[in-house]
Amino acid sequence: MDIEAQKRAAGEAAIEFIEGQSVIGVGTGSTVRYFIDALAKVKHHLDGVVSSSEQSSKLLRAHGIPLLDLNAVGTLDVYVDGADECDAGRHLIKGGGGALTREKIIAAASKQFVCVVDAHKCVDVLGKFPLPIEVIPMARSYVAREIERRGGTPVWRADCVTDNGNWILDVHGLAIRDPATLESEWNQITGVVTVGLFAHRPADVVLVGDGRRF
Repeated sequence: MDIEAQKRAAGEAAIEFIEGQSVIGVGTGSTVRYFIDALAKVKHHLDGVVSSSEQSSKLLRAHGIPLLDLNAVGTLDVYVDGADECDAGRHLIKGGGGALTREKIIAAASKQFVCVVDAHKCVDVLGKFPLPIEVIPMARSYVAREIERRGGTPVWRADCVTDNGNWILDVHGLAIRDPATLESEWNQITGVVTVGLFAHRPADVVLVGDGRRF
């Protein structure tokens, strides 16, 4: 099965988790696009969706699926999103699409986080995919120096401005064997909005496009 077929399979498999739900959270990315397409077929069961990005919001509007503000709906029962990497503990690297902060907020506000990925995203150790970090623009060079001091190699994603108006540093050269500790420590660097590690709030279930789930 090729990668696109796996993405479609994983995205469509997540539909079972939204049965009986009236309001859900929806993430961002290529696999999530297949989930949104499948969601459109059952949209009559939904009161609306909380979206993690303008990109996903555009797709949801195109399908006629109502968008809701997280502040107005409170806790969500289910959040469906993808990942750039996933380890056996369901810890994730996210942020390749630049929506990591909003994704982390919605994940934190959800009772169940369902992650959809193709098999290539499953790894033994996180870090081969560069770790995204959203930063306040004026703090970019300071944060980069602090990351270098901690052993990472940060690269400014110069063509990217997040939906929050911030910038992203992609950190190369990592082998993240203790993702929860790294997430906590790097989140404390002044100027960091959030680190694209989802370890303190990992996925509750991972659906892989090859049929696996864990």
